[in-house]
Amino acid sequence: MAPTKAILFAGLSLLSEAAAVKLYATHFSGYIAALDLTLSDPTTGSITLAQQVRGCGVTPAWLHLDEETRTLYCFDESWMGSGVLQSYSLGKKNASNAALTLSGSARTPGNTVHGSLYGGKDGKSFIITSEYSPSTISTYKLPLSSSTQQLQKKTFTQARPGPRPDRQDRPHPHAAFTDPSGKFMIVPDLGSDLTRIFKIDTESGMLSDCPAIASLPGDGPRHGLFHKSGSTTRYYSLNEISSSVGVYDVKYPANGSSDCLSLSLAQTIGTYGPNVPLGNATVKAAEIRVAGDYLYASNRNDSTFGKEQDSIAIFKIGKDGALTFVTLANAYGYYPRSFAFNKAGTLVAIGGQTTANIAIVARDPATGLLGKLVANINLSPRGTYGGEDGVSSVVWDE
Repeated sequence: MAPTKAILFAGLSLLSEAAAVKLYATHFSGYIAALDLTLSDPTTGSITLAQQVRGCGVTPAWLHLDEETRTLYCFDESWMGSGVLQSYSLGKKNASNAALTLSGSARTPGNTVHGSLYGGKDGKSFIITSEYSPSTISTYKLPLSSSTQQLQKKTFTQARPGPRPDRQDRPHPHAAFTDPSGKFMIVPDLGSDLTRIFKIDTESGMLSDCPAIASLPGDGPRHGLFHKSGSTTRYYSLNEISSSVGVYDVKYPANGSSDCLSLSLAQTIGTYGPNVPLGNATVKAAEIRVAGDYLYASNRNDSTFGKEQDSIAIFKIGKDGALTFVTLANAYGYYPRSFAFNKAGTLVAIGGQTTANIAIVARDPATGLLGKLVANINLSPRGTYGGEDGVSSVVWDE
């Protein structure tokens, strides 16, 4: 049996023991969906809606899963001047009667587009949120409750609009996550063309400013991640406005030093390959992930594979961390805002925002290529073109 098929069938064996794998998705209309994926063979399966929970404010936008504590955090992008941050208990993993149960809820300033856990001895004593239009980040002590208050709020300003004034009228922090050491917080700012960096006091959860790193003008950093290739750690910035990935050298302070982490731009490559000019005003890059030695980025509104069939860009990561464009793959949906790989790297779940679907697509771990549509489910209501509706995020629960 070929190595790739062996991996796929090994994953299938585990699936058969568990009956189904859970995924969770948020829908901008106001609910979280619990989904069951069952495979009949490595590239054929079905996905069904197991539970639909109304909540997570007005406009659920992002999910963060803490697998160890079986807690799912949901972030509300409400544009109404206030929002909520909620936690859900997932129950025992793979239990047939497992259900989402609300375990905590706190008020937020609203317009939250991303968040994650950080700090403490376990790296999960606090939670941070990014607020897009208020131009703020906020932190909270866990666990969440009705009495939870902001621990810290940082508000960003800029002197003038950026190269794309329609998108860069003010700072727009679009994510918040730690570096691999857990000592620094990274905040991509789409409006200011900056990657903001903060030093974390892991005991108190407080953040202190480090020098921000400028991207190329008009990049619009949205999301990012760190990845180690050999002995080299690189930071990859997904730039929404220029539809590109920025590759940065990472420099850590010397042991015992109070200095900050710093980033230096080493490469910029478009999500349509090196021969396509950056900054197509009609398309918007959305999400970035790594599986094995490959990096993936989603493109919204390009219909590369036909009507409402957008694309996922695939890059090979070199030993030095540099990227080489491989190809575009079908996202099997329109406006792929979010996507995530299973642990085996054999499947990817892609959330089509406007088509309001979750597509499960096969991946070849050896080549990194995405292929056959394995399963698909539509979550109503369908989104509208350019609207803040439809499917907003998806995560695996393995």
